[in-house]
Amino acid sequence: MRLVIGGCAQGKLDYVLEKYNLQKGAVWDAVLPNKEGEPNDLVLRDKPVVINHFHLWVRERILAGECPEEETMAFLDVCGDCIIICDEVGNGIVPMEPFEREYRERVGRLLIRLAEQAEEVERVICGIGQKIK
Repeated sequence: MRLVIGGCAQGKLDYVLEKYNLQKGAVWDAVLPNKEGEPNDLVLRDKPVVINHFHLWVRERILAGECPEEETMAFLDVCGDCIIICDEVGNGIVPMEPFEREYRERVGRLLIRLAEQAEEVERVICGIGQKIK
């Protein structure tokens, strides 16, 4: 698994598509494929699965009362050859709303777990990748 982080609108997806010679059809946008139905072929693909806007998927799972942390780890057990692209949501002013603080905290902690497991971690700024790990 590879992790790509960076600010909003910094060119993360374009960077990943170019670096790994992928098409937009390989991208799951704010969706984490599961083991049922269509994504069963994920492990059979010859190219990595790209999860874009991971932070938005996390937000939706929290709002639905689910546990994105457990779902993410279960997904990685099935599909380790993936690239997760996530906005950095922990910078700036701390939100006043309790949900927004919880969301931000959970995304940050989940990114820490992903970075620990990742083969490679990159931060993209202005379309330029910086290797972190």
